[in-house]
Amino acid sequence: MQLICFADLEFDHINPYDSALRINTVILPEYITHGVLCLLYLVTGHWMMFILAVPYLYYNMRL
Repeated sequence: MQLICFADLEFDHINPYDSALRINTVILPEYITHGVLCLLYLVTGHWMMFILAVPYLYYNMRL
């Protein structure tokens, strides 16, 4: 999806606003899913999985 949007931007088939809108429709659900999984790891007591997933969650939150 992202490569197609970048190729369309390169050849002026799409403007940057529409490209960002298309990419965000894919990325935002991924971030939400990762946050929910981290919360489930914490609630269910899978501490090692939670500890391994927290740095990536922090990175996503910073983006």
